[in-house]
Amino acid sequence: MPTRRELLALLLSAPLAAEACRRAPPRLPGRLLGQSSTVGHRLREAVLESAKGPEQRVRTAIVGAGPSGLAAAWRLHRAGERDLQVFELEPQVGGTSAWERDGVVPHPWGAHYVPLPTRDDHALVELLDEMGVLARREPTPEAREECLVREPEERVFVDGRWEPGLFPHSRASERDQRELERFLAEAHRWSRYRDAEGRPAFCLPTRLASRAPEVMQLDRLSAAAWLEARELRSPLLRWYLEYACRDDYGLSLETTSAWALLFYFAARAAPEGGDTQPFITFPEGNGRLVEHLASQVRPALRTGQLVTDVASESDGVRFSVLDVASGALRRWRAERLILALPHFVARRVVRPWREPGPAAAPPFQYGSWVVANVHLRRRPRSRGALPAWDNVIFDSPALGYVDAAHQTLRERGPTVWTWYLPLLGEDPREVRRKLEVLDHATAVDTVMADLERAHEGLRDVVERVDVWRWGHAMVQPRVGVIESPARREAALPQGRLHFAHTDLSGLALFEEALDHGLRAADEVLAALRGG
Repeated sequence: MPTRRELLALLLSAPLAAEACRRAPPRLPGRLLGQSSTVGHRLREAVLESAKGPEQRVRTAIVGAGPSGLAAAWRLHRAGERDLQVFELEPQVGGTSAWERDGVVPHPWGAHYVPLPTRDDHALVELLDEMGVLARREPTPEAREECLVREPEERVFVDGRWEPGLFPHSRASERDQRELERFLAEAHRWSRYRDAEGRPAFCLPTRLASRAPEVMQLDRLSAAAWLEARELRSPLLRWYLEYACRDDYGLSLETTSAWALLFYFAARAAPEGGDTQPFITFPEGNGRLVEHLASQVRPALRTGQLVTDVASESDGVRFSVLDVASGALRRWRAERLILALPHFVARRVVRPWREPGPAAAPPFQYGSWVVANVHLRRRPRSRGALPAWDNVIFDSPALGYVDAAHQTLRERGPTVWTWYLPLLGEDPREVRRKLEVLDHATAVDTVMADLERAHEGLRDVVERVDVWRWGHAMVQPRVGVIESPARREAALPQGRLHFAHTDLSGLALFEEALDHGLRAADEVLAALRGG
């Protein structure tokens, strides 16, 4: 069992961990939350042969009600398919786009924005238009003002003060500025790249992106190696770029693919060049998007249901479903089944993957995260730039916090801050093992030790701190993942089984989840209707 100091050292840098241990301030109330790992461990013991009662039938089953599964259900429902069931283990839909309303303002537990899509991302444009988010669709999509992140968008705390933006210009030397400009020019060059077929190097969804050799070779080396080859060695630039990798991927420059680093900047570039696309967000983050998808297929949703054993046969897909509340295990049969699950779960669900042997799913790797929602009775003091939507502390192992009330235009009074910490340990399994024994008090000490550096008297205005542990939060675009044939093959149907998840892109982004969900639904529609 790791000690409190060891857990703090895992979560924070050694100096911050020592300071947190030394102070040991009064405890703050709150909850320690996470996905249902205990129930998930029953995947092995609950099999079809143990199920009781008559077999229930459905035309199409979807396993998993994250963005991919809900997107698939949304597409099927819009196509007129009503004989549909969506099974979800958790009591709430959404996956890593989960959210909560227990506070003065709704707040996210994970993903909290999407860039305004270009017109080529037809699926996201269609969804946002249906939600009433877009002011127009043509000639280029434009979002309603209240759905875009309002100013100030971001700030960084450095040398005792907040300053606008995320790059700490107050610390930058002429060399730092030159290297930043060189990198941004290179990213801009890639944003304008088109291959012989007219495909961009980077775009959303990535299915539309180029696979030309000069693009794919970027995936064969790390972001750190790519920067070194271009003599981009400024420590300040490296911090800024590593922040980007930790933010989207939970990785360092040494472990992120150079393709993924450039994707972060080039795929979000505005079509006319220059700045990135504006961000669309809501107080509950991407929870607003998944809630809309769920609202369209509500009668088909079955939460608290663990699908434990899936067998694709010539006349249908047999599977068993464990009701978490009652413990009853039932048999089901579907004509087609969409697995909208991460592959580490699918390996424990699908026959023959769940049996030892060579027929294993591709070995994706996942990042672990700690997310905390800090409930404040009023805003604490801060020096420098005005409070922003995204607030980052320079040189922190955490990513800072997003203010859930920023979009409400309420500058004063109570709010909720959503604080994010990716865990970058070299051994992901060891990181998850320690995360499993993380207690609420240690997690809160971590959050407060980080935030109190930037906000004097913070503890006096905190009402509670709720913490969520994500053991397998997101697939990671490590070196070689994007180019991997195994990753691409994992998206292909197997018999009557279809697959939809961000794993299949190597990027844990809402746009990719939506794209895979719609693709899998279209495969099912073609199969059911003889297309």
